[in-house]
Amino acid sequence: MKRESFKSRLGFLLVSAGCAIGIGNVWRFPYVVGQNGGGLFVLFYLIFLVAMGLPVLTMELAVGRASRKSAVQAYETLEKPGSKWHLHGWVAIFGCYVLMMYYTTVSGWMLTYFYKFLTGTFQTGMDADTVGSVFTDLLADPLQMGFWMVVTVLAGFLVCSRGLQNGLEKVSKIMMSALLVLIIVLAVHSFTLSGAGAGVSFYLVPNVDTVREVGIGNVIAAAMNQSFFTLSLGVAAMEIFGSYMDREHSLAGEGARICALDTFVAIMSGLIIFPACFSYGVEVTAGPKLIFVTLPNVFVNMEGGRLWGTLFFLFMTFASFSTIIAVFENIMSFCMDTFGWSRNKTAIINCVIILIASLPCVLGYNVWSDLHLIGGRDVLDSEDFIVSNLLLPIGSLIYLLFCVTKFGWGFDRYIEEANTGSGLKLAKWLKPYFQFVLPLLILIILIQGLV
Repeated sequence: MKRESFKSRLGFLLVSAGCAIGIGNVWRFPYVVGQNGGGLFVLFYLIFLVAMGLPVLTMELAVGRASRKSAVQAYETLEKPGSKWHLHGWVAIFGCYVLMMYYTTVSGWMLTYFYKFLTGTFQTGMDADTVGSVFTDLLADPLQMGFWMVVTVLAGFLVCSRGLQNGLEKVSKIMMSALLVLIIVLAVHSFTLSGAGAGVSFYLVPNVDTVREVGIGNVIAAAMNQSFFTLSLGVAAMEIFGSYMDREHSLAGEGARICALDTFVAIMSGLIIFPACFSYGVEVTAGPKLIFVTLPNVFVNMEGGRLWGTLFFLFMTFASFSTIIAVFENIMSFCMDTFGWSRNKTAIINCVIILIASLPCVLGYNVWSDLHLIGGRDVLDSEDFIVSNLLLPIGSLIYLLFCVTKFGWGFDRYIEEANTGSGLKLAKWLKPYFQFVLPLLILIILIQGLV
């Protein structure tokens, strides 16, 4: 069966960036920036993105492009006879399934809020308790939450069942273009609010007092973490798009463009959120609370707030759904390569699997609210811990060692693949850095996440 490929370079870049751009860009990045001294954190983040994120991204793409296969078979194609690197391919795909077990629910939340703002559940002048209760009521209602999760999963597999070019690429192009327009419109609107200046300076001006309070070591560690996790590396989510790429452009150049798009969305998200929060004097808190309690409170007090709330949650729906269809494509490609199934059969079987696997996360907030798993975490946080703290750093370390050691594919073959095509090239003198420093940095992230 002939390997599918992207119709255009723009399609590849937007699909890959869509995979990287997710909920973490919007609800985690701005908060972590504010918490860690603003501009100084952003500077460290950019340094680590180039020093850590980009190299590992090129490795995942190189394994995909050189093999033209999905996770397991990619390793099998490139590894030395008798070696066992391909076992990580199975772990990576397991990681994709676990990620989708909770990401589909969170994406469903975004869709719910888009619908609620669109249909007028949120009205101008609502008090803070009423706004907050909308999210509390959503979590307590397994039917409502389950419905939006099911809609998300069905829509995701419907897109992927239409093929790479007609499904994933076409829909991602429209969605990502709309996302980039929405984010600029929302940011420009935030700048017109009365307290915008204070919000922007809190966000982007280096705050020496905060850095001193948090500790420069902790600021650097947080920047390292964010730069690493923002690209979703380690579970073959990017590898698969490498397998669909042409060889016209070097991987460092394409990787840099993906990083730039990802960073643009992350930084712009803060320019939407902080001016709005400062203008209305609401506390900037992390995680789901920021998106589903704090910001709706801002919107209901804002002139034309229903429109701005609708647009914001449309943007959030696109950000989360772009990741979902990218990971679904990875899972489907693996099944088609490994079991020889047709695309439609693969879509139907995996749709059923993901629907069933996503139920514990939905029920974890209501029917199973007493269920606490890893270290007392609820279902969603336990699933997230497995992916973020274990599978992403360990997987990235394995891709790295596979590409730069003589026991794996080998540095020379990797660098030749990465530098094929026009654009930014990786220098061979980076070999000691890739072999000794980079693994150490990823190990630090792994240990930090477990401690």
